[in-house]
Amino acid sequence: MAKVSVGLRGWRFEESEIFSEDGEFKPLDEIPEDSRKRLVRLISLVEEPCDACYLIHGDEEIHKCRQARIVYGEPGEEALLCDQHEPDFLYWFREEGGRDFVGDVVFADAFHEWFADGGRAPDGYGGLEHVDTDPDELPSPPDANEIQRRLEANFEGERIDIRDYDPNPDEDATPLSEDDLDGVDLDADYPTK
Repeated sequence: MAKVSVGLRGWRFEESEIFSEDGEFKPLDEIPEDSRKRLVRLISLVEEPCDACYLIHGDEEIHKCRQARIVYGEPGEEALLCDQHEPDFLYWFREEGGRDFVGDVVFADAFHEWFADGGRAPDGYGGLEHVDTDPDELPSPPDANEIQRRLEANFEGERIDIRDYDPNPDEDATPLSEDDLDGVDLDADYPTK
């Protein structure tokens, strides 16, 4: 089975998990949860600037930032990089203790702090060799609104009323009054397992 990156290099997917036999993206409910989570996150990341460029230029000169081409880390705590700054990230990861942050919620923040404090790869430090294919040959990922619509359409939750649950059944507790529930929307549909 071939591994492929979609949109940004770094996160690799088992081709058969995300593409149908005719080369189109599978419906989201047919994609394994981890891959689905990464694909959904990628939709919001593909147009973002490189984190390192942003740390250098900031909002004032965001036009000088290169677009991210690579993603490392876990969804929500990822580092986005351009080709020029990937060696800095790899140096941090391999030589400066970045590997210790794998799976940690501060993964991206730790790299950002190191980079902002002047951390850089030595001149000539090698990056990774990537095999690029023609992005026009890949099918377009579904639109973010379409993904949200599909997720909501497939949700099979049930309505619960939290007033029916006693958190301390063995203790003498004062029942909740309407004043205790101010600001809580008891008519909302909350997801359940």
